[in-house]
Amino acid sequence: MEPHFKEGDQVLVSTLNFNNLKGPKKMRDSFVGPFIIIELIGKNAVEVKLTEEVSRKHPAFPVSLVKPYFQTEEDKFPPGRRTAHHQK
Repeated sequence: MEPHFKEGDQVLVSTLNFNNLKGPKKMRDSFVGPFIIIELIGKNAVEVKLTEEVSRKHPAFPVSLVKPYFQTEEDKFPPGRRTAHHQK
């Protein structure tokens, strides 16, 4: 079952068709993002707001190359910062 997306959702985009990312293809993450959906294109594609790093890519992607983004506790804090709860 395909996930259902709506405008404003945060998603990760597959790097399968990205040729302008740095580093060897084998070492890249399978997905990049998160990006915000700015438009639904029918039931099978979404348009996302891309960052400057990947802005040369067309912003529309089939839903088969997109997956929902779920923010984790680790994502809420920059690397190296810990909450008082984690410090001892």
